[in-house]
Amino acid sequence: MPTLSALSPRAAYIHVPFCARRCGYCNFTLVAGRDELVEQYLAALRRELTWLERPRRVETLFIGGGTPTHLPPAALGKLLALVREWFVLEQGYEFSVEANPAGLDDQRLAVMAEHGVTRISLGAQSFDAAKLRRLERDHEPADVARSFDLARRRIASVSLDLIFAAPGETPAEWENDLAAALRLQPDHVSTYGLTLERGTTFWGRLLSGQLTRADEESERTMYAAAIDTLGAAGFEHYEVSNFARPAQRCRHNEVYWAADEYYAAGPGAARYVAGRREVNHRSTTTWLKRVLAGESPVGESETLSPEDRAREALVLGLRRLEGVERNAFARRTGFEIDELVGAAVKCYVALGLLIDDTGRVRLTREGLFVSDSIWPALLKPKD
Repeated sequence: MPTLSALSPRAAYIHVPFCARRCGYCNFTLVAGRDELVEQYLAALRRELTWLERPRRVETLFIGGGTPTHLPPAALGKLLALVREWFVLEQGYEFSVEANPAGLDDQRLAVMAEHGVTRISLGAQSFDAAKLRRLERDHEPADVARSFDLARRRIASVSLDLIFAAPGETPAEWENDLAAALRLQPDHVSTYGLTLERGTTFWGRLLSGQLTRADEESERTMYAAAIDTLGAAGFEHYEVSNFARPAQRCRHNEVYWAADEYYAAGPGAARYVAGRREVNHRSTTTWLKRVLAGESPVGESETLSPEDRAREALVLGLRRLEGVERNAFARRTGFEIDELVGAAVKCYVALGLLIDDTGRVRLTREGLFVSDSIWPALLKPKD
């Protein structure tokens, strides 16, 4: 019987840490204003990739950040060529690159098209100038339309990322953002409620009373508006935060939600290979020093037990609107859902948060609004 650790990775992620600035809500691994490190980064990335020992065949490749398109065109070309050298893309592949509206130009897009990029994930976040300022973004609404149009000319699939429940935002303002996004006719839309995390400047402002969270009812109303508005426009709501036109799902992210394995390289990059999870050091300079010295860049690692892997696969699978098919889950993990979390599933079904039709378990619409509160009970081992 196959196990999760027996699956061969068919996906890869590369982390690019460079940004023009750090937004107040951002807790990702990045450096702002350190462009002098770009060449060292490329040298270190090349060295880390050699530890794969041989080029690996993958179906999906995702370059994220940071802002990969912050790199100058020549450096961006070097990055893409290097990544393509070590990851051989299968026929029908998906190759995604994250981009910000500010600084995205036709020259960079031409470089990406030349190296086979098929999908751009554009961090629009909003079409409202005041909201963008509150989020400390470095672009204007006009930049979103401009960069989207340029990307559409060069790249087959263009996705928009949007943030809702920003400080001071009203449901009406969010509905305007959704309408503006639909006017561009994207292939995919990701919507994220703003989270305030420790270590960010927004967190410090929250503690000092300079910033307040959106209230739960407003956030719920905005999320519901995204579900209804995008659904009415023909988008499939296929994962808690993600909506796609037919055949336009993000296949790379589906690797994560299926609990499949994947390669990764770069500062802060997380990989899952041979049943072992590893995360590279989040400090870009520490990652650089370790890799260039021939030392392991791994900052955290763990090998999950079969039961923990099964629980994680269940939670990741439940993020998808189609849920988890019982027989397939048992074949893959060696565990029955009822054996792991039967009592919890019954409880959430009674609360109207899950549907269990004996063949499949999935979130209800009500469950979508509170999904983060469901996961801890499903991840916790039995006493």
